[in-house]
Amino acid sequence: MFDLTGKVAVVTGGSRGLGRADCLTLAKAGADVVVTDILIESDPSIQEAAEHANSPLAQLFASQNVVYSEATSDAIRAMGRRSAAIKMDVTDRDQVHAVFAQIVEQFGSIDILVNNAATLDHVAQIESQSDDFWDRDVLVNLTGAYNCTKAAFPYMRQRNWGRIIYMASVAGTLGGFGQSSYASTKAGVIGLGKSVALEGARFGITANIVAPGIIGTEAFKAGNPKMNDRMVLRTAMRSAGEPEDIAHTITFLVSPEAKYLTGQVITVAGGIDLFTF
Repeated sequence: MFDLTGKVAVVTGGSRGLGRADCLTLAKAGADVVVTDILIESDPSIQEAAEHANSPLAQLFASQNVVYSEATSDAIRAMGRRSAAIKMDVTDRDQVHAVFAQIVEQFGSIDILVNNAATLDHVAQIESQSDDFWDRDVLVNLTGAYNCTKAAFPYMRQRNWGRIIYMASVAGTLGGFGQSSYASTKAGVIGLGKSVALEGARFGITANIVAPGIIGTEAFKAGNPKMNDRMVLRTAMRSAGEPEDIAHTITFLVSPEAKYLTGQVITVAGGIDLFTF
């Protein structure tokens, strides 16, 4: 089951965290995987790319060498799969279309798209929300997923088969204190995913949304320890999830076995959305 042999997957934001786990897990299931990210470790202008993205987290990870785009691609090739690490900014429509055309030319198709790239470093109550970060979050989290979907959809329609995944968050379903921009964009991603599911159904294209809870990624570990502890205690299972918990869910959703499942929000959150006391 869940055999993805012969399928070509594109993962955005694949340099670390959830995106890296998605790439490796899809490859283990047999897929060829293209790792895309704004940060590529051999890029001589990696720090400038992080600064251009206006992301303090990206700048931190670039400065600390917490970037594994090419390392992830190398690990996938070591499994016997095809792979490439490609620098791509999901907010740059022309670049997205050019990269996707390059992928189809090199790999033959785009069968699976995982819209994982996102910003997660803007925390402030509404009166103190940064207008610049609000605009950035909308551009990356929501418009970025739209850009990639629009670029990939025609290739999938031509083959009458496709799987599109949108990474939402429990912040998008529950709201998030001090996370107006993040929660709003993740709620928007849910609407986008459901709409694409409707439009893709007649072409053999499914679209589903994964809403993670507290997951122990590099971004989580870089957060405030006291706040992290509070969020974990809010979770019924009293622990943070692992990136592979999300990756395994995605692998099922993009598999042939999930062919009759579309437009759904799958919450992978250890019960954080349940009433706990």
